[in-house]
Amino acid sequence: MEYLSTHLMAIIETGGLFAPLIFISLHLLRPLLFLPVVFICITGGILFGTLAGTLYSLIGITLSSLIFYRMVQWMPKSIGKLVNLKHKLVGKNSNFTTPQIALLRLVPFIHFHLLSLCILEITTSFRDYMKFSLYSNIPLAVVYSSVGKWISTFSPLIIVSLLLILLPFLYVLRRKEISIKWEEFFDVNATKTGSLR
Repeated sequence: MEYLSTHLMAIIETGGLFAPLIFISLHLLRPLLFLPVVFICITGGILFGTLAGTLYSLIGITLSSLIFYRMVQWMPKSIGKLVNLKHKLVGKNSNFTTPQIALLRLVPFIHFHLLSLCILEITTSFRDYMKFSLYSNIPLAVVYSSVGKWISTFSPLIIVSLLLILLPFLYVLRRKEISIKWEEFFDVNATKTGSLR
């Protein structure tokens, strides 16, 4: 990973005027290269500075969300696996709010497109999806581009402490309603076997 990061930084640094385009393209190729979003945002902050790195990362991440939306439209059966994974991890009836998703995007080991799927589930149109994606991507781009050097030098104890600080916010920002299907609430199979006795 260190060799790859050094090589990518050298390519972007020598890109000249095309360096921002190369960097944004790297965001789009990130899933194919198995690179974490956090790594690319930190690299943007180091190479371009806080303001430009945040802007380029925000553009790249938002375009990545757009490509994910188009992939869902083109391959709905393939996305079923991601939906099943989401149901196993967080449950069938749980929907996150946009502020919760924005906070979860700050956690490095949560899959970026799994959170994009959560946004897709709470929106009804392409415009809403892109708007909520942009809102949830802003904290990710700002935090990891601006303080990337410091975060990369944190000890595991500090990282765990920061994650524990985020947990109460996830609870406070949760959706205050739960929807349960009629069949699940009354458990049709249990009532049939109960009536036979």
